[in-house]
Amino acid sequence: MKLGIIGLPNVGKSTLFNALTKAGADVANYPFCTIDPNIGVVPVPDKRLEELSRLYQPDKTTPAVIEFCDIAGLVRGASKGEGLGNKFLANIREVDAVVHVVRCFEDENVIHVDGSVDAARDIETINLELILSDLEILERRIDKSRKAARADKKLEAEVALLERLKAHLEEGLSARVFDAENDEKEIISTISLLSNKPIIYAANMSEEDFAGGYKENPLYAAVSEVAAKEGASILPICAKTEEEIATLDPEDQAMFLEELGVEESGLDRLITESYALLGLISFLTSGKDECRAWTIRKGTKAPKAAGTIHSDFERGFIRAEVISFQDFMDCGENMTTAKERGLVRSEGKEYVMKDGDIVLFRFNV
Repeated sequence: MKLGIIGLPNVGKSTLFNALTKAGADVANYPFCTIDPNIGVVPVPDKRLEELSRLYQPDKTTPAVIEFCDIAGLVRGASKGEGLGNKFLANIREVDAVVHVVRCFEDENVIHVDGSVDAARDIETINLELILSDLEILERRIDKSRKAARADKKLEAEVALLERLKAHLEEGLSARVFDAENDEKEIISTISLLSNKPIIYAANMSEEDFAGGYKENPLYAAVSEVAAKEGASILPICAKTEEEIATLDPEDQAMFLEELGVEESGLDRLITESYALLGLISFLTSGKDECRAWTIRKGTKAPKAAGTIHSDFERGFIRAEVISFQDFMDCGENMTTAKERGLVRSEGKEYVMKDGDIVLFRFNV
């Protein structure tokens, strides 16, 4: 699963990406420092996996991962090719969801492409370019559906839906806030619309504002208002501080966070939010060889989950022996005690996996 980090130039995208991935992407005080997208794979923080690893002392511990893509800054007119916009929009089309970094700090030493900082305007600039690009894609799909509807009258309802969506976009509204029934959403999901991608707004603040009570920051308040209207997540963050934290060893990181008065870094919160945004959960396997978190979508049944480990597990699935992580911990981290209490369940093919399930799959091929 891949998330794209987007926003105007010089809002802190590459700084945030570097903090996330420790990848050392170029950061400079001019637009389009990033041309080709930088890509990094980031582990998903999971205290449950840490606990299992501490208990089993395995040869290997493997966390779930999520991929981040640092996409070059978009500017007004990107949908018409301004600032290499077509190339950057194509990069966004390839990701599953977006982290929209919004500048919420004033700094005369950092250039702003529009000459001033205005969070609501900056969000509107990006969203409008995505919508304009979507309109071109949608118009082509409408033409195609209209022609097909001449031979198949059932497609007339689809044409009407797409026309309604087009009118919605022409009002400057993102596809993600379009009012549609579930079956209509399925049709829309077959069209690669940029403004329909799930989104997190990352409000990037100065160190002073972040530490001194970011809720008082009017720029943060403006981002919050936009996010509330869209039903989107918002994450207050200081990319510069996060980049500094990322260079520390775990012990020093913990001390730094304690001084800031927070339990976990903004990056950990962003990664966790991103994972949830994509509708992903983790199940766990444990043993002396390896403790591992496996990524699946919410609603995945046991055989399909087994297939993420190996196709043979799915093909020859017999049953899954399952216990929730919390039940395991409540039994003093003792599987024998858990079995005696009847907390280790034998689940069949229709079992829907839960986040944090510790599983042993039985199979035969």
